[in-house]
Amino acid sequence: MRMRNLYRKPTTLRCNAGSRCYSASAVIWSLLGCLLLFHLYSNIHHKHGEGREVQLRVTNHPQFRELQQVEEEIIQLPPQKGKRSPRAAKRRHKRVTPLVDEFLDEDSRLRHVFFPGNNSAIDPVKVTGNDSYYYYPGRIWLDTDRNPIQAHGGGILYDERSNTYYWYGEYKDGLTYRAHKRGAARVDIIGVGCYSSKDLWTWKNEGIVLAAEEMNGTHDLYKSNVLERPKVIFNDKTRKYVMWMHIDDANYTKAAVGIAISDTPDGPFEYLGSQRPHGYESRDMTVFKDEDGVAYLIYSSEENNVLHIGPMTEDYLNLMPVMRRVFVGQRREAPAVFKHQGTYYMITSGCTGWAPNEALAHAAESILGPWETLGNPCVGGNKMFRIATFLAQSTFVLPLPGFSGSFIFMADRWNPSDLRDSRYVWLPLIVEGPTHHSSEYISRLPLWSRVSIYWHRKWRLPQGWSTFK
Repeated sequence: MRMRNLYRKPTTLRCNAGSRCYSASAVIWSLLGCLLLFHLYSNIHHKHGEGREVQLRVTNHPQFRELQQVEEEIIQLPPQKGKRSPRAAKRRHKRVTPLVDEFLDEDSRLRHVFFPGNNSAIDPVKVTGNDSYYYYPGRIWLDTDRNPIQAHGGGILYDERSNTYYWYGEYKDGLTYRAHKRGAARVDIIGVGCYSSKDLWTWKNEGIVLAAEEMNGTHDLYKSNVLERPKVIFNDKTRKYVMWMHIDDANYTKAAVGIAISDTPDGPFEYLGSQRPHGYESRDMTVFKDEDGVAYLIYSSEENNVLHIGPMTEDYLNLMPVMRRVFVGQRREAPAVFKHQGTYYMITSGCTGWAPNEALAHAAESILGPWETLGNPCVGGNKMFRIATFLAQSTFVLPLPGFSGSFIFMADRWNPSDLRDSRYVWLPLIVEGPTHHSSEYISRLPLWSRVSIYWHRKWRLPQGWSTFK
């Protein structure tokens, strides 16, 4: 039995002309459909109109079209024969893909593929002409003294006063060991390394800007403790450079953040102490300074089950009481936050120790949320490569001045057996067009832009980009 729709409003149209009535109805519904589509287009164009113009400008640039070409990566895995190393065998139950298993095997025959040798190092001092300014993800990268850059888990500050980029990161040039049998691979704290550049390719070593404590065993920076993921922002009011970092003990039970300040970007930084933000444990973390000058701390907490986000005080030396819990129960870490045309974006990784895993991109209208997950942003390579984030883990996303919607995705390819030989994976990240998963959000507004990280064995920044913002 067909039931009458009690919520259907009666139409005022009446017709006894059979097909003519059907035609009239079809015309009316077509007009209504056109009006609806026009309204939807107007909303999207109003929200993303500026972006549409920039998108055309960016994608029409020849080198940007080149960067957005899908580049495949064929890695022939050796047959699973013979005895694997004990560490690889223990990890099999945590299997992500056979590629990750091979990556974690210290005796893998593909070791030279994952960690190319010295003969292929990026040497900006030696390379000239048409071969200059190329990034080779995963290769050794030398500074102007021709030593491997030591800035792991780091971030970049653009200093407007000197028109210079400063790259801060963990200086891991030490012996890799385990504090106890089941402990994580680690090196003693040496300090935070700092490198300066005018072109984002040639980096000068500015030295250790925050050094380890050699004698005082109760100090946060005592060499057997943990210092990870340092990030620096400039406070326009106090004129201080403020560094936040993950501080921990050898067993990762302290779970705190440390704060240091300096009058200059190249240090030295004065260590002020540590705290558990908002009273919660904190591990992988980052900071983000918004256009209005308000800075935020984003950190993995609650046994890495939740990310917390909260604004800092005006001097960037403490936190306001406000805090939001996001990605509850999703076990995300390694956050990297950036902003484009009023929308906040974040790249995160899963929690699998030193093993690479699938990155996810997220978007929000407010940095405090709510945040929505857009999916895996990795493009190119092959399926196993993409779900392992090109065998790397996010650490920072750097805006590329002069090209709106274009960024550099900075990641670390960790080498658990020799952490000082961990590599850098820098790749183009572009925000434009509807998200890959737009159908999932078809009934929701806003319609987020797509975030894409393009794999390239070799790439460089487009000609005409400017250091100046």
